Amino acid sequence: MQRVHRARMFLSAALMLCAAAGSASAAELTTQAVSPIFGVSIPEGYRNWQLIAPAEEAAPLDELRVVLGNPAAVKAIQDLKGPFPDGSILVKLAYKRKQSPEFASATVPGQATTVQIMVKDSKRYASTGGWGFGRFIGGVPTDAAQHQTCFACHEARAAKDRDYVFTRFAP
Repeated sequence: MQRVHRARMFLSAALMLCAAAGSASAAELTTQAVSPIFGVSIPEGYRNWQLIAPAEEAAPLDELRVVLGNPAAVKAIQDLKGPFPDGSILVKLAYKRKQSPEFASATVPGQATTVQIMVKDSKRYASTGGWGFGRFIGGVPTDAAQHQTCFACHEARAAKDRDYVFTRFAP
């Protein structure tokens, strides 16, 4: 019972994070700082994109995460048919977990840890399953060594028939 309550509270917290989420027009990538190797930047207006799914990462990270998608990514993940189309963008927001000061049984987002981006461009990123990656801390891209691990992890752990994407659309 407590586990179900905690899951409901977590989902509520994730939905509050994305309260402004909704369908947005396809956003262009900004000209901000870009990730090494892939040249991916944080998309303009991504905070207004639709929530795809929340997640909780266990120790040692102890994070709450939410994945947002642009309209192309949301449609693809809902349809579950074939690869994501070029132009799909997924954004993962990660936060340290903390106990809510207002509601003792609730876990809420604390300090932001990373913003992680996946951009589908099957020609530009052919060697990495069609995906370009970006990992940012405080708006600054992490180093090349961290970006070299992105596709290897997705290739090893996310099924190719799911286009190397871990996230599933939350019911």
